[in-house]
Amino acid sequence: MPKWPHRTELYEDPPSACWPIVYSPDYNITFMGLEKLHPFDAGKWGKVISFLKEEKLIADDLIVQAREATDEDLLVAHTRRYLNKLKWSFVVATITEIPPVAFLPNFVVQRKVLKPLRTQTGGTIMAGKLAVDRGWAINVGGGFHHCSSDKGGGFCAYADITLAIKFLFERVQGVSKATIIDLDAHQGNGHERDFMDDHRVYIMDAYNRYIYPGDGFAKRAIKRKVELEWGTEDTEYLQKVHTHVEGALNELKPDIIVYNAGTDILDGDPLGGLAISPQGIVKRDEVVFKAARSRRIPILMVTSGGYQKRTARIIADSILNLHNLGLIDKELATSGAGNPKFIEKTRRCVFHT
Repeated sequence: MPKWPHRTELYEDPPSACWPIVYSPDYNITFMGLEKLHPFDAGKWGKVISFLKEEKLIADDLIVQAREATDEDLLVAHTRRYLNKLKWSFVVATITEIPPVAFLPNFVVQRKVLKPLRTQTGGTIMAGKLAVDRGWAINVGGGFHHCSSDKGGGFCAYADITLAIKFLFERVQGVSKATIIDLDAHQGNGHERDFMDDHRVYIMDAYNRYIYPGDGFAKRAIKRKVELEWGTEDTEYLQKVHTHVEGALNELKPDIIVYNAGTDILDGDPLGGLAISPQGIVKRDEVVFKAARSRRIPILMVTSGGYQKRTARIIADSILNLHNLGLIDKELATSGAGNPKFIEKTRRCVFHT
């Protein structure tokens, strides 16, 4: 018997007047200050949106509202055994690297820690379809690249990159090849393990060779490996990114690019160990989007790691720069928005059933 895709709410179309920028206030993790025990800024996603609203790029009613991924959605990539493990608070404490979480009742952990991560995961899956429909999409969250189908780690409890790609392969005609460009400071061992033997997925990964996770087995899945030294600076970094992004896309023209745009490459990041300036990060994102847009390849960007308070401002500045250069463009993104029935500015950009 053929296995039909399950019914999901993540692939229903939002109004065309919306930007393909996906977010929900539910992304942000706040619970009795526990989130402050991890260096990750667990409220950075909301800050990015605030900066973009201040700059008048977007408004609440023009953002696509992310939905939480259901168990059925998650089972597209995850094993039932792994999802059951997340019902143990000590497992979630290990994955999120916040030890006191182990002592909380699991219903609290589900609501306060895992629901935000499931909502970001739903946002990445939604943004995958939006990228194919509109040419580009940004999930202001996600990028949990240390999580694979049966194992979490490094603050990553769900494999959103794997899920977004598997959803596209399963549900969108004409999408049969994907390229992951992973430019977070850490090796993306989760999606690498998931796509180890899948020739439809090409992985380029540039990371500090000396830091977590150092997953030698997962490295076998990387088609284009860029191992960086401690303290790598802008000039060398940007030259390598440009060379290898161009090389990767010349080697294989995919139907979708998933761009993991971690900001933990920033100089001074406590975990990344690289020395890239804010301007270097903005330029890096520009290089990737130029390569994608010049080849007319849809691109999905997720924001991934970044462990300093200033990273939210840098992500917002990068999105503004992409817009100023015409690399993300509302007219292109909302073709059909001139149709009066789509222009209901008062309703929010939620997916309607």
